[in-house]
Amino acid sequence: MLLIEEISKEKLLQYAINQGIIDITYVEKQIEMSQRKELLEKHPYAIWEGKNGKWYTHIPDEEKGRVQKERKNKKDIEEVIIKYWKEQLENPTIKDIFDEWNDRKRNLNKISNSTHLRNIQIFNRHYAEEFGKRKIKTISQEDIEEFLEDQIPKFNLTSKSFSNLKTVTRGFLRRAKKRKLISFNVDEIFQELDTSESQFKKIIKEDYEEVFSEDEMIKIIQYLKDNLDSKNIGILLMFATGIRVGELVTLKHDVFNGNTFIIRRTETRFLGDDGKYIYSVKEFPKTSAGVRTVIVPDNYTWLCTKIKLLNPFGEYVFVDDSGKRITTHVIRHRLDYVCKKTGIYHKSPHKIRKTYGSILLDNNIDNMLIIEQMGHTNISCTENHYHRNRRTLERKKQIISEIPEFMAN
Repeated sequence: MLLIEEISKEKLLQYAINQGIIDITYVEKQIEMSQRKELLEKHPYAIWEGKNGKWYTHIPDEEKGRVQKERKNKKDIEEVIIKYWKEQLENPTIKDIFDEWNDRKRNLNKISNSTHLRNIQIFNRHYAEEFGKRKIKTISQEDIEEFLEDQIPKFNLTSKSFSNLKTVTRGFLRRAKKRKLISFNVDEIFQELDTSESQFKKIIKEDYEEVFSEDEMIKIIQYLKDNLDSKNIGILLMFATGIRVGELVTLKHDVFNGNTFIIRRTETRFLGDDGKYIYSVKEFPKTSAGVRTVIVPDNYTWLCTKIKLLNPFGEYVFVDDSGKRITTHVIRHRLDYVCKKTGIYHKSPHKIRKTYGSILLDNNIDNMLIIEQMGHTNISCTENHYHRNRRTLERKKQIISEIPEFMAN
């Protein structure tokens, strides 16, 4: 004879139903009542009785925003509401599925708030118009393929931008597939796309746009030294160490030790419920290689002394006049101002980091030391994405002319 523990839950349930222990009709009725209650609670509009004794509510409408409905009694108006929301659940729009997928990923901590925000921005850019309003069950595999292919010329996409669009699309379609709202093979869509590298926009940036030249660096460093305040001290620290701007604004005093400091945190940005950006601190850096001890050059040890005096009794190093931690937005705004004051082509804080990486590579620093200072996982990342020519035309001429083979008459 089998022990009760050995009997599956399914068999126990079936046994209870067969023996009349569980009234299946009663259970189904209770489930239906619960679902009705949930759908009525989901309804965002009021239900009211008019002076004429009839009952009213509003139902969402794509064209008008909402339309008014009336019925003779409350039960009938509730039926209108329940029917509408059942249809929405059984055949949601593409946007509904995207929101469900994106929110669920965040709630499960599979993506950060900043990634959640980036997904919304990508979706809104491409799907906010008519296609995103379509019911998920009305679209076919061919519809999605053609839509994605059309986005390349429409927005003059780079291969990276198109990759981001595919990631978002694949994500919400897989969610729809899991809910059995679509039947086609999601991965097949991306295998069948008719695209080639020649279709994508090529972004070619000149060296002067990507790094501070030797002359520009001398000029901007001098300006920052002559106008020392907490923001300019922070920008100087970036020039001296190549740290990310998100790492800079989350530095605490306890990470400093002499002319070194440890990177443990970074800033993240996402949209709050009020539609405004929230800047918060992540207790881990951008990448797995991000936790690192950064060395400040000897000629900049005076900078570490200055940093000790910034908000000495507070938690964060870089704060505003009210004692609140400054954000990456503040540093970006200040660097823009400094570039204008010094007559230098506008560059973002990340260009300081590219400048730093180029300096290390130009001076033949050991690869391991470079990736440790930069917080990269391998030297190819630094070489392929950060190395730019910073020398002036005159200096380039001098270097070429001093090559022994070109000096012989």
